[in-house]
Amino acid sequence: METSVAGAVVMERIAEPELMDDPQQARVYAEADFAASDGALVERILSLAAPDGLGPRVLDLGCGPGNISFRLAERCPGSELIGLDGAEAMLAIAELRRRSAPQRWPRLSFRCLRLPLAGPDLEGLAASCSALVCNSLLHHLHQPALLWQTLRQLAAPGALVHIHDLRRPDDPAAVDALVERHASGCAPLLRRDYRASLHAAFRVEEVRLQLQQAGLTGLRVEAREDRYLEVSGRLP
Repeated sequence: METSVAGAVVMERIAEPELMDDPQQARVYAEADFAASDGALVERILSLAAPDGLGPRVLDLGCGPGNISFRLAERCPGSELIGLDGAEAMLAIAELRRRSAPQRWPRLSFRCLRLPLAGPDLEGLAASCSALVCNSLLHHLHQPALLWQTLRQLAAPGALVHIHDLRRPDDPAAVDALVERHASGCAPLLRRDYRASLHAAFRVEEVRLQLQQAGLTGLRVEAREDRYLEVSGRLP
């Protein structure tokens, strides 16, 4: 289906499951080679954090099997790094890797929590995070306002925010082109999920409206490359 946004006809969003909690799905995702894109994302986060760094506590929201968490923990050994995800299958993979060499990431931990956070889930986290990063969580959320609510709950004053996610294409033909360009060599399950994620992703103008409604107008939203969007900045 298509709808009109600011005078342009665009493909409507089709939500996908919020959690990637099927063991096979988690395994295939964890075994995929995202080294180049993960490495580039970490470098981007660190460049935005310079010169002060990420600070004492970093939260990786929707951490999955920990791809970004492990890299940041290695690059920022002075920061406590917490990976948070609602999918037990994903976190089981992350925790197995962490326990295989705990001395390598001594300040890294993982927690299985789902948004919205309330009550005991907030204990020790509220208003304590000097940096909040998030890779590919937003498009999974049926209620995207929960992500922005969580940022407000957990961010310490002046916290760095960096959200990296897919950007929904204009039409099905553009989806087909992106799947062919970026996932043609991937396992069938990954190609299926990538296609679904492109349909579920938000557009830049939609995220700007979400931020406006959440009172987070100080954050910037930009299109990046041919398929991503980025939300970045520091909270008051």
